[in-house]
Amino acid sequence: MTQTSMLHRITDFANRADPYPLYEELRKTPVLHEEEDGPYLISTYHAIEALLHDPRISSDESNVTAGGDDELSGPEATGLPPSFIRLDPPEHDRLRRIANSSFGPPHQPRRIDGMRGRLEEIVTELIDGLGDAREVDLVDQVAYPFPVTVICRLLGVPREDEPRFRAWVDPIVAGLDPDSRTADDSTKTAQEARLQLGMYLNGLVEQRAKEPRDDMLSDLVHSHGPDGAMTTMEVLSTSVLLLIAGHETTVNLITNGMLTLLRHPQYLERLRTDPGLSVRIVEELLRYEPPVQLLPQRTCIADLEVHGVTIPKGSRIWLMLAAGNRDPHRFTDPDRFDPDRQDIQHLGFGSGIHSCFGAPLARLEAQIALAQLARRLENPRLVEDPPPYRPNAVLRGPRHLNIAIDGVK
Repeated sequence: MTQTSMLHRITDFANRADPYPLYEELRKTPVLHEEEDGPYLISTYHAIEALLHDPRISSDESNVTAGGDDELSGPEATGLPPSFIRLDPPEHDRLRRIANSSFGPPHQPRRIDGMRGRLEEIVTELIDGLGDAREVDLVDQVAYPFPVTVICRLLGVPREDEPRFRAWVDPIVAGLDPDSRTADDSTKTAQEARLQLGMYLNGLVEQRAKEPRDDMLSDLVHSHGPDGAMTTMEVLSTSVLLLIAGHETTVNLITNGMLTLLRHPQYLERLRTDPGLSVRIVEELLRYEPPVQLLPQRTCIADLEVHGVTIPKGSRIWLMLAAGNRDPHRFTDPDRFDPDRQDIQHLGFGSGIHSCFGAPLARLEAQIALAQLARRLENPRLVEDPPPYRPNAVLRGPRHLNIAIDGVK
């Protein structure tokens, strides 16, 4: 097998339902370089973890000198500045601190945990809405509307505007797909959607500047801490990031979670009677079926050596998180789903300065959704296995998850 064919197979939609045998094969060459100007694929746990903390690894695409733009760089060229996940210190740190001051600890220590009751209510309403159905699509009826509703309300988006977001978010997320690099129409659609979303948010920003409310968007607009204030463009870019990242990965975490539990009914039954088990189940899911499979937007800004291979300055690096999460040198029996595992230090939320900003909220949303689904769906079973998957190789999850049920408690 050639290196080129391995890279192609990882991004090939035909392998989306089960990429893990490919990751196992990839780990045999822990630093894989397909061609002279291609990316370096890093697939072992300890190497990925070290690079996530290495200041010689940049998230700023302007540092790429080998091979031009990254195939997975996504639709940023819309007039908005890069979001802070695509920046390096000190600008990354400044913007992230401002955003974090209105999102959670230490400045708003109760904002996320204080949402627990509201989250429970939203999930309850969605499951109640299933009515007398005997077959449901978990994605369309629960896993998608739940986190998009949460992040919209957290930011302060009016409820009547929430349905508009799917038309914008879907093409933006599709623009992250490696196969979209050859589709000019897909890239243009993604850029246009991101621009329209930014323009809509600009209207909300102008409103909050005049009439602040108790929401995160108002906090971003009126933040005047030690790091100063965000510019209007920075507020817009951060808001777009939070709206997309704040729900897309959680949709996949919930959907992958229910799919995994239906394939492992002993844990579904345990969760039904012990909702507290949801904490360990979600952590193991983040290792076993992470919604973010790889991080492609990385560049080394100095020569560095990984597993005895020298990666030249300016080279692109893909950090294969899902491969590292199943590295047998880090986890015992890594291909087994085991929420009772005593050591689940996964890479599901990344690590280092770019660790997932919304991790506390995503964890809580998934715990609540899975616990309620386990308790209230009577005799759930898969209609199709594997289900149809989204084309995206980065944000991996089923597009639909049809489940037959005997009723709703």
